[in-house]
Amino acid sequence: MYRVVIIGGGWAGCSAAVSAKKAGAEVVILEKTDMLLGLGNVGGIMRNNGRFTAAEENIALGASEVFEITDSLSRHVNVDFPGHKHASLYDVTKIEAYIRRLLAEMGIEIRLMSRAVDVEMKGKSISSVELADGTLIEGDVFMEGTGSTGPMGNCLEYGNGCSMCILRCPAFGPRVSISQRAGIPDIMGRRKDGGFGAFSGSCKLDKNSLSEEIRTALDRDGVKIVPLPKECINRGKLEMKVCQQYALDEFAENIVLLDTGHAKLMTPFFPLEQLRKVEGFENARYVDPYAGGKGNSIRYLSVTERDNAMKVRDVDNLLCAGEKSGLFVGHTEAITTGSLAGHNCARYLKGLKPLELPVNLAAGDLISYANERIKTDEGMRTRYTFAGAEFFERMQEKGLYTTDRGEVRKRVRRMELEGIYNQRII
Repeated sequence: MYRVVIIGGGWAGCSAAVSAKKAGAEVVILEKTDMLLGLGNVGGIMRNNGRFTAAEENIALGASEVFEITDSLSRHVNVDFPGHKHASLYDVTKIEAYIRRLLAEMGIEIRLMSRAVDVEMKGKSISSVELADGTLIEGDVFMEGTGSTGPMGNCLEYGNGCSMCILRCPAFGPRVSISQRAGIPDIMGRRKDGGFGAFSGSCKLDKNSLSEEIRTALDRDGVKIVPLPKECINRGKLEMKVCQQYALDEFAENIVLLDTGHAKLMTPFFPLEQLRKVEGFENARYVDPYAGGKGNSIRYLSVTERDNAMKVRDVDNLLCAGEKSGLFVGHTEAITTGSLAGHNCARYLKGLKPLELPVNLAAGDLISYANERIKTDEGMRTRYTFAGAEFFERMQEKGLYTTDRGEVRKRVRRMELEGIYNQRII
């Protein structure tokens, strides 16, 4: 049996595992913590703006499983908030267990608390991955979805200090760049001011620490917008955010909360003493990161060069997805790149030509466009997402954005790609 080894069990890694397994491969996921999904455990936003189109493209291509779960766990659907339409907000307190059961039922091997720290090479191919305890995990093809956040030294050097975020680096050890261990230097994204990295774009508050009025509004509407006193407005934080689709004045002038199980506060950090002076937030407490009053995790310091089939440059049997594969923002983007990478792992094993998604699909255009732009200085200061900013504008200009499910399926069918991720290759 051909073996696919996936390093990193976030949205990208889990999606790659699903598509590789459906293609007929034996699949093992190596995840350094005791939970899958990584940042997916504190995310929650799906189907906003162009992510609706991208989700439906993935479903038409055959990558329906994870979207069925996020849709089924949505606490709210068709939520509008500043700059965003028709969002679905999945419950971050439930999502990981559902995804883990899906993978287990498919026969995917999940190795938790298995931190990959090095590789063994044979020529230009990886023969095995070494774990922190010295165990060697052999495979025929490897897919890296380790993300671009951590180790915590990066949060100290490029941010406001380790924030004890959902990644829990102190407990489970730092993330290691597998592509770099294989000899490919990492690319480091930049901020608009030229500095490296970017702050994660939101914090999570314990809903029970907020006033009854705010809790009621969140439970009813999924969103609550609270105007800030003038002395609390800080537009400078908009430039720090990884999520440039939320870098709008409304997010500086107001507290924007979304109900994802927690109360998702749409700003990288907010001083706790200031926050508690706002009506309804007198008892506010952060649940992620714990230091949300001071800082947040730093991302985009570990991106690798790859082609549009998601293969890493100059390593014959290593593919990548998620933030490891580009300056991408969001779960839908990770699922999109992960599903393609997992499918192409199976194609590699059978000696087939890898699949590149056509640019007249939003998914293919995102992968190709981000790859072109990362070669420029301006492109290194930009983030790419179906949900807003530069790429969503491009989607609209090219006529790729639609909420018509039937139209999306027709596009995929015209490309003769309908259900391709469901095809058994091995």
